Amino acid sequence: MRILMSLSIIVAISVGTASAAEIPVDSRIVSAGLFKNGLAVITRTLSVSKPGTYRVADVPEPVHGTFWVMSDAEVETRLTRRLVEVPADTTAGINLQEELAGRLVTVHFAGENIPPATGRVVSLPPARGHAAWDRTYQPAGYGYMGYGSAGQPVSHGRFLILQTDSGRAYVDTSKVAHLQAEAAGDKVKRLKPVLLFEVGKLNRKPATIRISYLAKGLSWAPSYRVDISDKKRLALHQKAVIKNELADLQGTRLELISGFPNIEFSHVTSPLSLRTTLQDYFTQLSTPPASPGHASMGNVVTQQAVSFNRPAARRGLDLSAIPTGDGIDLHYQDIGRHDLAEGESLAVRTARASAPYERIVDWVVPNARGDYGQYIHGHVRSSDPDRYDDTAWDAIRFRNPLEFPMTTAPAMIVDGERFNGQRTSYWVNRGEMTTLRVTKALSLRTRHTQQEVKGRRKDIYLGGDRYYRATVDGKLQVNNHRKEVVSMFIRRRFSGELKKADGKPSCRLEPEGVFSVNKRNECEWHIKVKPGQEINIDYRYTVLVRY
Repeated sequence: MRILMSLSIIVAISVGTASAAEIPVDSRIVSAGLFKNGLAVITRTLSVSKPGTYRVADVPEPVHGTFWVMSDAEVETRLTRRLVEVPADTTAGINLQEELAGRLVTVHFAGENIPPATGRVVSLPPARGHAAWDRTYQPAGYGYMGYGSAGQPVSHGRFLILQTDSGRAYVDTSKVAHLQAEAAGDKVKRLKPVLLFEVGKLNRKPATIRISYLAKGLSWAPSYRVDISDKKRLALHQKAVIKNELADLQGTRLELISGFPNIEFSHVTSPLSLRTTLQDYFTQLSTPPASPGHASMGNVVTQQAVSFNRPAARRGLDLSAIPTGDGIDLHYQDIGRHDLAEGESLAVRTARASAPYERIVDWVVPNARGDYGQYIHGHVRSSDPDRYDDTAWDAIRFRNPLEFPMTTAPAMIVDGERFNGQRTSYWVNRGEMTTLRVTKALSLRTRHTQQEVKGRRKDIYLGGDRYYRATVDGKLQVNNHRKEVVSMFIRRRFSGELKKADGKPSCRLEPEGVFSVNKRNECEWHIKVKPGQEINIDYRYTVLVRY
């Protein structure tokens, strides 16, 4: 199969019924690659047996720049409209003037003493030129949030125009109580988009036309179930929920895509779509897409992390991860062929494995100082409780046992049939170590205190600003109220220079301190706490504090 070099795509608007020379043909979605953010890579195919004009009613709404047609025949593609008979429905946006054109109707009005009106609905040509298109192409003003008008219901006229025995009658549709149409049946006429394929020479019979594009309306949501009923090995199950709001799928091969793809025009609908005007297109182009890297609100961060596979924050390098695959970091997981009607959802288990694991207590003491060494106000800390939480958590540590990366998703931890907790599991490469928090470790008492050492202040000047260097003594206290030995990881984050510490912790610099007058550090202790034992860890550091 080759990409046809002479392919041209012509977007047009045609009025009237389909030409008798047009051959109706169905296309089928043969494969779909699903991203987690509602986008999918769709591939449709249709077969043609001879040269001619083929009409396809399944018209896509592609993302800009992603619509491609490939064939082993000479093909030109045109997107147009045809007035076709379709089943009547009551969805929003019904155009009575269009659907009942040419039919004899009787209109009954709301209110008293208004006689019914009988006439034939006038068939009106569609608006053209400046009456149909906004050709200013001006970007949206301040406050525009990036939502184009593509796909919105068409705003129809106020009046229904009838041809009566005494002339034309203009009926205010807001005054209509009900309407009776002669021989209406179950079908109405609507102007619908269609794809036309002008097929020339066939290199083989039958020839296959493949249509590929990126579209919205099909997505997958992963989740994990981690069973820790065995004290040494956990059982990991991966499940995918597939939501279909795009089109009916029949025997479609589905692939689940994990990664962090760069889709620059994901917010822009292709001008190929007849539901998108040039005004919509240029407005969407002028609006930058929402960036997951700049989300600020907590719920938005969670949404973006799960949808775009954000890795865990502050995770160190794990060089023991197993090399997997090559090329770019996108993982395609083939889950076979499935039937799924539009509006349906599918839950399917996609992988399972087991791995040795360790039960630990994870205690992170956050850094409570800002860029200039001053304490962060309480209202700031309370606005981001997760970041400044200093609670000790029961957690599990294990290496990803799957043959592919664990994608960012919710993970439910269970002990047999008993629910233990749920946590976001961030992207984990094959064989890489990860930690999942389960519950707060309430039976371990933890306490952190620190105080400035008196008489150790020293004034210095940096960039014209006056600082004092403070010496701070800190203490970490842990008391085990359990009947078992607890393996505990303590991470203390602070600004400044570490001078001494008990237990020889492993320390590393954090990148967010690059432009601060103080280094940002994280020191980690791994300790074993016996039943009833209390452990105290002392440390000292210096920090520059601006007056």
